[in-house]
Amino acid sequence: MPPPDERGQQPRRRRMLARPAVCPCEAIAPAPLLASLLSLAADAAGLQGDALPAVRGAAREAVRIADLLHAFLHAVRGAASGGDARPLPDEAVLGFSELHVALQKLRLLLADCARKGARLWVLMNAEMAASELRVVMGSVATAVDTLPEGVVAASAEARELAGLVSAHAWRAAARLRPDPEDDRAARGVRSVLARFAGGVMPDAEDARHVLDRVGAATWSGCAEEGAFLEAELLERLETGGEDDNDLVLIGGLMAFLVYCRVVLFDRIDDADKAEAAAVARPPARCAAWINPEALQCPITLELMTDPVTVATGQTYDRASIKKWIKSGCRTCPITGERLRSAELVPNVAARGIIEQLLLSRGVPLQEPSSKHRCAVDKTLAPFGAAAAGGVRLAVAFLIARLSRGTPKQQKKASYEARKLSKRNVFYRACLVEADAVPWLLHLLSSGDASVQDNAVAGLLNLSKHPAGRRALVESGGLGLIVDAVNVAARVEARQNAAAVLFYLSSNPEYCEEISRIPEAIPTLVHLARDGAYRGRKNALVSLYGLLQCTDAHGRAVSAGAVGALAGLLLGSPAAAAAEGDDLALDAVALLARIAEQPAGARAVAASSELVTRLVDFLGESASRSANEHGASLLASLGRHGGDRVLALLGKLPGLMPALYALIADGTPQAVKKARWLVNEIHRHYEKRQAPAAARAPAGGDHCVIRV
Repeated sequence: MPPPDERGQQPRRRRMLARPAVCPCEAIAPAPLLASLLSLAADAAGLQGDALPAVRGAAREAVRIADLLHAFLHAVRGAASGGDARPLPDEAVLGFSELHVALQKLRLLLADCARKGARLWVLMNAEMAASELRVVMGSVATAVDTLPEGVVAASAEARELAGLVSAHAWRAAARLRPDPEDDRAARGVRSVLARFAGGVMPDAEDARHVLDRVGAATWSGCAEEGAFLEAELLERLETGGEDDNDLVLIGGLMAFLVYCRVVLFDRIDDADKAEAAAVARPPARCAAWINPEALQCPITLELMTDPVTVATGQTYDRASIKKWIKSGCRTCPITGERLRSAELVPNVAARGIIEQLLLSRGVPLQEPSSKHRCAVDKTLAPFGAAAAGGVRLAVAFLIARLSRGTPKQQKKASYEARKLSKRNVFYRACLVEADAVPWLLHLLSSGDASVQDNAVAGLLNLSKHPAGRRALVESGGLGLIVDAVNVAARVEARQNAAAVLFYLSSNPEYCEEISRIPEAIPTLVHLARDGAYRGRKNALVSLYGLLQCTDAHGRAVSAGAVGALAGLLLGSPAAAAAEGDDLALDAVALLARIAEQPAGARAVAASSELVTRLVDFLGESASRSANEHGASLLASLGRHGGDRVLALLGKLPGLMPALYALIADGTPQAVKKARWLVNEIHRHYEKRQAPAAARAPAGGDHCVIRV
């Protein structure tokens, strides 16, 4: 993982076939510069031939030259450190520096040509890759030719090797070209893309030839290549200033890989291998010294994928702690200390341990995708006719398998639908248009837990699309989703089903329909009370959406929502710290919405312990949104609870300081609520004190403080 920049942010990923290089400083001594050159040459020469499926002829020639160069540099160092050694001349620094820059570029180019997952992209840019290698070979030859005689003639071996490096490098600079097979495979890809653009299914043998050429002749190989292209596409969309031609090519190649993955392969080989490994290997054999619980993010309680350390020394998952800080909380969730800086430092050691743990279980560590989410909306339209045609052909094949396939084919198709719908808006639209939603709903009743899980996850992704939500409701899927929240075989499926209800509740009409299902609100309340962290979170946000319907308030109160939310607020301090108070914030927001109606306010006010905790929460929270919800909730209790609640609030010592602080530094809405509540509490006590003042003896001194 690359180090963070000075602002604590991860630098942008280097674009493929780009050749950034750093020139050594002018004051560097020849000896350390030579040591660095030896390391660079060894890296370039150490590349295995079978790791170069694309541009292999040119890349292998460059590797041989790097090997010769390594031998030459080794001979120079040996002559400089022998018995009759002569120190390297200072004038060698200029030639070594030029060679150092050239070797940096060569190492990057060779690494790109050998990079697993990027081989199809290199194949389609084979001419550019070969051209870059020619330029670098010319730089190597020039740098060796300009080395001082004292370096080249350090020994007979050094002199001979220098001549070989120069001759081979100059010849490579003139002759390196892409292999004829590369050209044939690239033409095959363009032929397939042309067929996609015309809506015609390509010849399977053409596609298989390309996959064989780049070493991606399996489902997992296609998936790996597709993951690289997706990351490349989203990176370019996020940074802006992208080349439209490159985007069209990337989109077309992604569609090519999707088509190959869906149509050409009957099984998902990496998933089968992982499942077989899990069965064959007992859990106890996974690195005994690793404690998986210690690698969970304290906020989400899920295994970290991108661990970072904050200023207090505590480690969190990057996405979770960024969300925490963005919400206005500038304290460490575990220690409670104020964060002096928002800098996030990657915890490389923790990431290495997590990767080792996952690999021991046969699961690859996925790169975090949160940095690409802002670019997903830009995938609404396809990048070219080939991208559109290829995906539509693959989706049509998927629907046929979902509707008429064998159970094994349906299992693979459900997984493909889940994967396709994850991070590309156009892919979601294609699935919805092809009527994937009814078939995924049908698979909710599958006896295979993995099929059911894939169907729910696919529906969750499609529910993020307006047309997907409409298709789900029109297909009669609301009741099926509610049932899945309650009875799905896997915890993940129940959690995802709850999230589907959240997206559906964004539409007032759908919200009304969901709230009228008798089991809907009680099921979500049960999940909020007894589920795991993610299940609780999804249940809370779904309930919040449903409570925009007035009729839903009474159902939520009857289902015990207030008690479930009170449990989240009155739980143990250790649990609250582990969850980063995230669920508590959601609970207060939900209680505020429930208390908008008199019945809900009375249910909340019935527990003096809960009211006391709400006041404490208002004083403790650093989040402006949490304070606004807290003030709104207490104001609703005062409005609907009458004198009894106002009397209780007036007796709580922490309330007035919290309200005054909110009036001084809160949002306009929070200030309005806090000011109203302060005035109401004062009016209540003024009314109580008025009769006593009337009965006081003449001349009695009585003072009422009003703010």
